[in-house]
Parts: sequence; structure tokens; C-alpha cells
Amino acid sequence: MPRKYNSTAKFMQPDPRFESMLVAKFINSLMWDGKKSTARKILYDALDLLTAKIPGEEALEAFSTAINNIKPLVEVRSRRVGGATLQVPHEIRRERQQALAFRWLINASRSKKGKPMARRLAEELYDAYNKQGSAYTTRENTHKMAEANKAYAHFAW
Repeated sequence: MPRKYNSTAKFMQPDPRFESMLVAKFINSLMWDGKKSTARKILYDALDLLTAKIPGEEALEAFSTAINNIKPLVEVRSRRVGGATLQVPHEIRRERQQALAFRWLINASRSKKGKPMARRLAEELYDAYNKQGSAYTTRENTHKMAEANKAYAHFAW
């Protein structure tokens, strides 16, 4: 990171429909080529489809629950120790947890083909809400890898 780096987080505006910073950040992650209105429409359509699938639950609450179910708590990082490269488990900062959850959810949605993006995203959010699906599997694999390598946890400094 350059020395003169200034974070753009202070310029973030909450999204217009839900007044949520979480939704605004997800829209920014979903956006391609600066087309924010397209990303916003995709997410709002997906949240409408999600509320139709989950009766009695508000869209924002279901979305935040799905994101929280995908967030990883630990990850492994490579560390060179005595000529060997070890996978050392580390706890993850809150911002990185959120970024990984967004990335996994969007990649899982984009990898499915044959349906509109809003429907694919809604299905993946529904699966994440129910603790299943591709993004949740990625989280579980990350946790299993950290659990398998917890013998090297003392190398995390």
C-alpha cells in the first residue's frame, strides 16, 4: 500500500432503498465497469425474489443473515519455516471477513449459467441463508483447512 493512501470508506453513501452500508458495499462489489445502476437493479431484484422465498422475513435481515453465515472466522496463510512452507491458521479481521463473503457469494452466483444474474444471486443468497450452497461450502472448506493445520498455529506471529 502506498504511503499516501487515503481510504475512500468515508465517502461511502448508504444505498437509497434500504439505507444500509452493507448493501451499498455489496453493490460496489457486484458492479462491473462502473455500472452501479445495473448492479443495484440486480441486487434489488434478487432481494425481492429472496423475500418471496422466505415469508415473514424482511429482505435486509435475510441478506445480512446470509452474509453472516458465509463469513469465515479463520483462514490459512502460507509461512516459510525452516525450508518448508506451512499453512498457518490466522483469525480474520471483520472487514476481510465481509470482503471474502461478498467475493465468494458473487463468484458462486456468476459461476452458475443459464439464468438471469438476479435469480442466480437470489438462489445463492437463499442457500447461504439456509447454510448450504457453493459460498457456504467455500467457507466450510476454509475452516476445515484451518482446523487441519491448527498444529502450526504457534507459527502465527
